[in-house]
Amino acid sequence: MGKPLDPNQSIDPDQSIDTDQPINVGIIGCGAIIAQYLANFRRLEDINLVAVADLDPARAQAVADSYDGVRALSVDALLADDDVELVLNLTIPAAHAEVALRAIAAGKSVYGEKPLAATTAEARQVLDAARTAGVVVGCAPDTVLGTGIQTARKAIDDGLIGKPISATATMVTPGHERWHPNPDFYYQPGGGPLLDMGPYYVSALVTLLGPVVSVIGAASHTRDERTIGSGPREGQTVPVAIDTHVTGVLVHASGALSTLVMSFDAVKTKSPNIEVHGERGSLVVPDPNHFDGDVQLFALGADHWETLPVSAGYTDSGRGFGIADLIRTPAGQEPRAGGALAFHALEVMESVLASAHTGAPVRIGSTVARPAPVQLATLAATALAAAP
Repeated sequence: MGKPLDPNQSIDPDQSIDTDQPINVGIIGCGAIIAQYLANFRRLEDINLVAVADLDPARAQAVADSYDGVRALSVDALLADDDVELVLNLTIPAAHAEVALRAIAAGKSVYGEKPLAATTAEARQVLDAARTAGVVVGCAPDTVLGTGIQTARKAIDDGLIGKPISATATMVTPGHERWHPNPDFYYQPGGGPLLDMGPYYVSALVTLLGPVVSVIGAASHTRDERTIGSGPREGQTVPVAIDTHVTGVLVHASGALSTLVMSFDAVKTKSPNIEVHGERGSLVVPDPNHFDGDVQLFALGADHWETLPVSAGYTDSGRGFGIADLIRTPAGQEPRAGGALAFHALEVMESVLASAHTGAPVRIGSTVARPAPVQLATLAATALAAAP
């Protein structure tokens, strides 16, 4: 085995993707989320979708029939296909590590849906294997590359709120079983409100405020089963094996404190999704599950909220832009939506849950540099400009 990857370090210089030609992508997993990726792949000239696979061959064939030039393959055939350079892993969270490791073993770079893996132990295996194989790992969410989070980040970097002191991040919903026809995995290990939705919020908080050094958490479990509210299984129940309401306090290396509230139990929140407070002002940051949205500033001494102009990030972006950004990342540099950030976010979330069960604070072993800011740019339907 090669040298184990330390998430604290940059990736090796030979971990890169040849960007002289559009990258050939194969997708494993043809569930509900694939539609958003397909729509954006059609707009990104440097991504060439060549194959799809799913445990249900009919689902893969339906995708292939809807997208010119795409072949429906078995998972084994897709992984063995020399035309596929990068695997987009859209499987359920419990399978993320297994599929990623198989793709890496086949010599392919990987971009996965969040979380990077069901556990940090599995995620470490993925990053170690990628370093040994000389391939690149990226991971959702890439919402942090859009104009919403990036405009907020620029406001902080430009000193508009002074030194950041704290942040709050809130996600409240009564549960995905109300709309998802197959919500089982949301209520099994690797799912739950924190591991499902937390990656958007933790990745945004790290992008805005830097890495986390310790956490403390609390959690509750209100129901042992959920009733499916739509689709062919409407009325069926699924068991609940995870905490469904989680709170946590994240201590950033900068000294800022972030408070998380992630719930599949409560009904609705009227508060902003993220607020960041500093010595000279407060920011309302748009929903980190979206790529855009208004950023509002209330400066010290002001008498109203000011909506800031869009000033950073990829305009008109969507799911899949993280791959476009990844393939333009210079050799040896960690992608913005990369494995190191995904690992750190996963460790933060796993540690919040561990703290919730023990009642004790947990130190975070990994760290990560804040991803490079995204200058205001358009990628859709244009040739991609090299990342700075």
